[in-house]
Amino acid sequence: MEFTAKMISDLVGGKVEGNPDVIIRQPAKIEEATAGSITFLANMQYEAYAYNTQASAILVSLDFEPKEPLTPTMIRVENVYETVRVLLEKFSEMQSPQPVEVTKVAATAFIHDTATVGEGTNIGTFACVEKGAKVGKNTIVFPQVYIGEGAEIGDNVVLNPGVKVYKGCKIGNNCIIHANVVVGADGFGFVPQEDGTFKKMPQVGIVVIEDNVEIGANTTIDRATMGATLIKKGTKLDNLIMVAHNVEIGENTAIAAQTGIAGSTKIGNNCMIGGQIAIVGHITIADGSQIQSKSGVAQSIKEPNKAWSGSPAIEYRNYWKSSILFKQFPEIEKRIRKLERALKEAEK
Repeated sequence: MEFTAKMISDLVGGKVEGNPDVIIRQPAKIEEATAGSITFLANMQYEAYAYNTQASAILVSLDFEPKEPLTPTMIRVENVYETVRVLLEKFSEMQSPQPVEVTKVAATAFIHDTATVGEGTNIGTFACVEKGAKVGKNTIVFPQVYIGEGAEIGDNVVLNPGVKVYKGCKIGNNCIIHANVVVGADGFGFVPQEDGTFKKMPQVGIVVIEDNVEIGANTTIDRATMGATLIKKGTKLDNLIMVAHNVEIGENTAIAAQTGIAGSTKIGNNCMIGGQIAIVGHITIADGSQIQSKSGVAQSIKEPNKAWSGSPAIEYRNYWKSSILFKQFPEIEKRIRKLERALKEAEK
């Protein structure tokens, strides 16, 4: 489809500077954009590309002041990232198939006689819906998805290829679960024996994922030993995250890839947790906490809305002050030894 810069500006509440009738056909990255594309400048590290881009239009902030002439038509907006989100959502809607009006089940899919599938839901090839499971309305179950006995899937959910939802687990409405996510595998619970062996602790709980959650590919969320492992509404998990048994993650928290969260830890609302972070078990992390990537969280964070870094994690500013000293340790050691020698000479 084609749009003009004016049409896009009207959609996002922007202000056009340049040719309002220039034609836009697709979005593109600023360093790769060609004619007919719309791009954006939100991070000023990419400003140099703005003066050479071949894009036909560019989204910029209201206060952006070009240092050189710009070829693309500018569309000034209050929040560039939010505007990009809105535009990408619109482009995605146009490229995606329209919602189905009737339930469609592939010939090779298996749905148990006691399972229920809501109106407008698609079940892909070789998908399996087990005994007593419930799948809501207008949900997309891609090929090779497994939905276990008694599991519940809400309305408007997308289960991408290879997702596994174990027995009894629950996923709310408007969730997106990406490929090969495992929901409800056994928690890592073993009891050491006197002879050095281990006996498995039965894991009889479930996983509950509330509404509007998105979970990235290959992430695993273990079922609780008892009760529920809980992912609250609006939370976003990246790829390759490990969530252990009985963990609770609060509302609207974002966690980046390769983070591991040990059992029974409770993470608050509106936290931002970077990649490759290790979080020990049985602690609490306060609302609004921000944790820098590669940190190790070894004790509870009780004060809300603070930033943390390092391993073990300490307050963010203290960590960076300390990191300056880390680099100077060899020189500091030399100075200390020199002072010690001088002190000994003075004592003589």
